[in-house]
Amino acid sequence: MSSEQAWQRDKADFVQPAGSRAAGALDTEFTRRRGDLGPLAAQFATLAAQLFSAGTAADVLDTIIHAAAALVPEADFVSITMRKNHTEFDTPATTDDLALRLDQAQYELQEGPCIDATRRGGTGISADPDLGASDQWSKFGPAAAELGVRSVLSFGLMPTAPTPRLGALNFYARAPRALLGADRDTGLLLAAHAGAALAAARSVEAADLRVAQLEQALLSRDVIGQAKGMLMAQRGISAAQAFDVLRTASQYLNVKLAKIAEAIATRKVEL
Repeated sequence: MSSEQAWQRDKADFVQPAGSRAAGALDTEFTRRRGDLGPLAAQFATLAAQLFSAGTAADVLDTIIHAAAALVPEADFVSITMRKNHTEFDTPATTDDLALRLDQAQYELQEGPCIDATRRGGTGISADPDLGASDQWSKFGPAAAELGVRSVLSFGLMPTAPTPRLGALNFYARAPRALLGADRDTGLLLAAHAGAALAAARSVEAADLRVAQLEQALLSRDVIGQAKGMLMAQRGISAAQAFDVLRTASQYLNVKLAKIAEAIATRKVEL
């Protein structure tokens, strides 16, 4: 079997819904030896492993952007759009500054493929084979053509997720119709991997932040307790009175109460 036949066979198997496969014929990277994988499944198995080991959202973005450029060779450059809110977007990763300019033009004009892929329902695919003659985006199309880019193909991150989605994976090409041959199944798989990995990374980072904030709050409470104890011993006052002294000093000096308490506990100042 030729390499191209193996690629097509493996792609069909990889994207086929699990429920439509015969129970005894399920064949994935989890049940096959690595050496038996077809070209497409091997690349996505590698990508999944890289995303699993990525430490931060920034690592995930870097992994996805390089994988996208390799797996969709028809594109001249790639970018990732992230949604801040319903009207604001950001481009945290790109393979070329021109892609960043194209994304920012869409954010300013509030129209274009990356915005549609994020906001619209359905498959989350938004494309135009010739932006110079676009009838979809009357403002962005001419702006992109003026920058020398004629083709675009965007995939909403986590394609089946409710809209608005997390963001979009965007492919650009200088020549018209250059992306017509791009494999959309591959793009959808990349967008699904990217969306899931970014959502997981964000959850981990948010959890780490909450833990750090809790640890800081506990540390501050301990320091405040130490400062109160020292004031009580020095002045012969109650715990409530000691806290009032700290609070008054904080307000008067416009310094956080925890900082005042730390200075007292470390004997840097006396009240």
